[in-house]
Amino acid sequence: QVQLVESGGGLVQPGGSLRLSCAASGRYFRINAMGWYRQAPGKQRELVASIISGGSTNYSDSVKDRFTISRDVARNTVYLQMRSLKPEDTAVYYCNVDLLRSGSLRREYYWGQGTSVTVSS
Repeated sequence: QVQLVESGGGLVQPGGSLRLSCAASGRYFRINAMGWYRQAPGKQRELVASIISGGSTNYSDSVKDRFTISRDVARNTVYLQMRSLKPEDTAVYYCNVDLLRSGSLRREYYWGQGTSVTVSS
């Protein structure tokens, strides 16, 4: 089984910054990609940013140039640095991992428990 532990959410004023972390633990053959999604009240969950094993990144248009996703391969941890935060960034942020299971090499997806980000004055 694989577990994802997230941290770093909280309350921040508009224009402020926060850094989210997500650490993966457990047995697996290889991580293909890690990403961050968010879900605001009354809205569907949406992709915020992702990073693949080769290091390429992808961002939603709404966070491009404000958020940066990065990964520490040795620590199996993905980060989301959020700057110039806006009230519309308020949501629960979820970490996601796309990996190959040990042994069977079956592709599997896991979610973190979510961390709340509130941007408000």
